[in-house]
Amino acid sequence: MANLLSNFRTTLILSLALAAIMIFAFARVSGVDALTFGQAVARWAHVGFGILWIGLLYYFNFVQIRVMPSIPGELKPAISKYIAPEALFWFRWAALLTVIAGLAVMGLKGHAYSAEVMSFGFAGGLVEGDQGYALMGVGVWLAIVMFLNVWGIIWPNQKRALGIVVVDDAKKAKAARVAMLASRTNLLLSLPMLTSMAMYQTLFG
Repeated sequence: MANLLSNFRTTLILSLALAAIMIFAFARVSGVDALTFGQAVARWAHVGFGILWIGLLYYFNFVQIRVMPSIPGELKPAISKYIAPEALFWFRWAALLTVIAGLAVMGLKGHAYSAEVMSFGFAGGLVEGDQGYALMGVGVWLAIVMFLNVWGIIWPNQKRALGIVVVDDAKKAKAARVAMLASRTNLLLSLPMLTSMAMYQTLFG
């Protein structure tokens, strides 16, 4: 067992295999139609990728950005050359897959639902009961803004700050600050986004 757990890839594959068994078990006992079950699988993927994405966002903001100034200069390359690029790889792809899976959940719930959420409940004319769509729409659009921030601002600037794209010291320092502020923006938006999605699923889902 220790040998199995010592290998990241093997551990992850085994965890996915166990999850697949659980998904199969739910398919056998749920009694729902294929479309509803598809929504459940898509939501599982959405939540899983979302945990990885937001977990890394919180790692960057709660730990790395705060601690970096106190790390001795000779030790900082360990972060910038090894840990940060690896974390950013999982971070940006988890963001993409979270959004794709979330849009899949929404799409599988039907065109009318998708239109209502994306339009904050205005798609069918504002009527009583559409406030839930509006609140869910806030969460969806916040997540999309955060995703665009990851790929459009954080990652391009982190490439310069980490030396993946070679620039002079002034541009590197500016890129590092822009990336930090963009990351803090996503931290700011993350709790309202999570509140929207978690509360909606409990109260209206």
